[in-house]
Amino acid sequence: MRTGTASSQSRFRCDADTGPLQGGGPGRRRPADRPRDVRPRIRPQGLFALGFALTATLLAGCATPAERFERRATDLGFEAISLQGNGFRHRAYAAGARQDSDTLHVYVEHDGTPWLESTRVSDDPTPRTPFALELMSRDEGTRLLLGRPCYFGTTTDPGCGPLLWTHRRYAPEVVASMVAALRSFLSAHPHRRIVLVGYSGGGTIAWLMAAQLPETVGVVTIAANLDTDYWASLHGYSPMVGSLNPALLPALPPAIAQLHYAGGRDRRVPPDVTASFRVRHPEARVVVLDDFDHECCWMARWPQLLGAN
Repeated sequence: MRTGTASSQSRFRCDADTGPLQGGGPGRRRPADRPRDVRPRIRPQGLFALGFALTATLLAGCATPAERFERRATDLGFEAISLQGNGFRHRAYAAGARQDSDTLHVYVEHDGTPWLESTRVSDDPTPRTPFALELMSRDEGTRLLLGRPCYFGTTTDPGCGPLLWTHRRYAPEVVASMVAALRSFLSAHPHRRIVLVGYSGGGTIAWLMAAQLPETVGVVTIAANLDTDYWASLHGYSPMVGSLNPALLPALPPAIAQLHYAGGRDRRVPPDVTASFRVRHPEARVVVLDDFDHECCWMARWPQLLGAN
């Protein structure tokens, strides 16, 4: 979900989240300011090695958000796969496939970077900082992180456009394609039970998917904006025209256990947002953790929190 605006970018910077690649900066002197009697002498071969290292560093820093995300998923031991949805292609990451497991945990990542500034839409909404992926690495058993349409290297696919990661990020066609992509995975890897897990805006997607998947036995959300109208109004954002709002939809089937976590110190999705959702969905279980915010301390406590479902 939109969680703030990006800072101004210098021409030396490749991406909003690539790190301190900007020219100059506090405490950094120009070569002309260096006293001549201490100027280092570098041999030609040293210059070559330095140039090679600098080039490699810049190339790594200039990797796309999708490339960096996939690199992290690979480092965590997850297998990258492509799934066909309903008119969209989805990137997904799987782990822990076991023949004796009948339960699949399906994770949905946060909204990423829909906006760079208040009036400037991002060219690629893929999360710069994985969060659901990191939670999934602390889980056990059969797991799948299911990417949304137009995320994770599919931004330029047919049908993709900024509306699908801004105002319509929770639109019916997004949810339908997520469900179809998961169906594609289940056709090759059957599971009788599904637990949907979503972080931040991914929790909203997870809840919306649950009603369309009869195999769903549970939905767990972390810091999710489950009343999108209330959340947008709270932050002064424009209405999410075209998106579904879980707070205004019918209740999920009683057989689906709901556990919605909120952080007492979360300013991006304050507990009031989850409370507003629960007014219309009293069947849902809401747990507020007073010392948690939007990032802290979900990862450290995740195995225990997931086990409470």
